[in-house]
Amino acid sequence: MRLVKFVATAGVASRRASEELIRAGRVAVNGQPVIDPARDVSEQDEVTVDGDAVRQPERRVVYAVNKPLGVVSTARDPQGRPTVVGLVPDAIRLYPVGRLDADSSGLILLTNDGELAHRLTHPSFEVTKTYVATVAGAPVGEAALRRLRAGVELEDGRTAPARVRRLAGERLEITIHEGRNRQVRRMCEAVGYPVRALERVAFGPLKLGGLASGGYRRLTGAETAQLASAGSEARRSESGSSGGRGRQRRR
Repeated sequence: MRLVKFVATAGVASRRASEELIRAGRVAVNGQPVIDPARDVSEQDEVTVDGDAVRQPERRVVYAVNKPLGVVSTARDPQGRPTVVGLVPDAIRLYPVGRLDADSSGLILLTNDGELAHRLTHPSFEVTKTYVATVAGAPVGEAALRRLRAGVELEDGRTAPARVRRLAGERLEITIHEGRNRQVRRMCEAVGYPVRALERVAFGPLKLGGLASGGYRRLTGAETAQLASAGSEARRSESGSSGGRGRQRRR
């Protein structure tokens, strides 16, 4: 097993963060610092991070959480704000899959499975996220909807096309597969309809459903497999296409 996978699946951090730990020289194998994430390790090797032993978890878990407003999407917060990890009373070390702004609510996943987290968040897999945005200035005009569907020019580049449908009143349902910072808010602002409230209602095939605000539930094996398959299908679709538009790599 590659060292980066060993560290990530042990629940130390996400795949990307685990690679950063290794390159920073904070990971050692059998007492020797290793900076190559691709280094092969086995169960017989002693792996440590900052001197603490790393062991594979006895079980991998995934939780769906309905994040309330004001809760941050981190394991710890230096400002002392409540975190999504604090909403789930599990002794296993969990971390969020991606981010959801403090001023946004809705579905976020917590897991100790670094491989799954990588599959769900890396831009190349194009796993979709669906949001319901309540906007100012409604009703939203057809020209604005067309711009959102075609892709919007932002300061960090043009967005990929989004799936957008107008719900009742001032609400829009928007599905994207990129993960830029505050992307949905910036897209709506760019077409003249600032977001007043934003809720994530789906992550890939998983829907928020009737989960209460602040509530959580552990996903079944079938649900976890569906999430993993969503990433696989996106990657296969990408590798099977020729040419095509450029894809955003930034999260």
